[in-house]
Amino acid sequence: MRYEDSPPPPESASSVSPDRPWYGRRSTLAVAVAVLAPAVLAGWVLTEALADSTADDSRPPRIVMPLAASKASGTPAAGSAPSPAAGTPAGPVASSSTGSSTSPSGSPAAAGPLAGRVVVVDPGHNTGNFKHTAEIDRQVDIGTNRKECDTTGTTTNAGYMEAAFSMDVSQRLRSLLEAQGLKVVLTHEAGPARPFGPCIDERARIGNEARADAVVSVHADGVSAGSRGFHVILPAKVKGGGADTAPIIEPSRRLGERIAGNFARTTGSAPANYLGGGTGLVTRDDLGGLNLSTRPKVFIECGNMRDAKDAAQLSSPEWRQKAAQGIADGIVGFLGG
Repeated sequence: MRYEDSPPPPESASSVSPDRPWYGRRSTLAVAVAVLAPAVLAGWVLTEALADSTADDSRPPRIVMPLAASKASGTPAAGSAPSPAAGTPAGPVASSSTGSSTSPSGSPAAAGPLAGRVVVVDPGHNTGNFKHTAEIDRQVDIGTNRKECDTTGTTTNAGYMEAAFSMDVSQRLRSLLEAQGLKVVLTHEAGPARPFGPCIDERARIGNEARADAVVSVHADGVSAGSRGFHVILPAKVKGGGADTAPIIEPSRRLGERIAGNFARTTGSAPANYLGGGTGLVTRDDLGGLNLSTRPKVFIECGNMRDAKDAAQLSSPEWRQKAAQGIADGIVGFLGG
């Protein structure tokens, strides 16, 4: 598997880098009477509450957590907007001059009940990592031990990089969340200002310093063909060095459950068939991005890039918009929106 701070897999000939990177008739004026027809707007509900569960810290690090909605329908919500073109996030965008949220027309985004809340979105990896292998191989402290600063991530067999996927979904996610009035911080943006990384300890620190109400790290997996579906990774109880996850275990679980349920319904994707016992939830103690977080945080592996069927979804702009919507709905539900 390829996680943000897992060691890279063996070299593959299908990779882009030496280390697999990832919408009548014309009216006749008979008696000069104009008729106006009223328009009705239909609203739709984005999120569904899932029952809270309690953490059992006595269990070992790799724990499968129950998912209340793991068998929920995978049919996207009716009335959802069409997806934008590839690489073009939908909804409001951040103003580069003021940092305020604006709609595509340039008008301010409507303030919602979640205005003022902060979400940090962490796009996994960086498309430039494969050019900076020495830098990302540098060991950093994750509290319990030391790990690589970052890895390249994986690719589809056609060469679509996980880092490109995670950035695209993260930007779409930011637009959707800003439309709800949330302040959204990305741990990094694609471009020369960040040619590689950031390192996993810095990613955690960004969420901590932003005092985020929720942090989500966006990824795609890279395991063998036939392994399909998504899973959400929750923090295990870890204490050592600069890591102490006890305060975030319970809220992180609630966040993860919300995201998993909404992601399944919106994308139609099933929970992973290769780990998590079909729940879509897995707990891990070896990821620095979780170990070092002091804010509720989860990872989501949106699918397996090395499986042809999953890869076809991950490579689709329309599906990526659904993925972003599912994650956004989960976050909004967790925050009480």
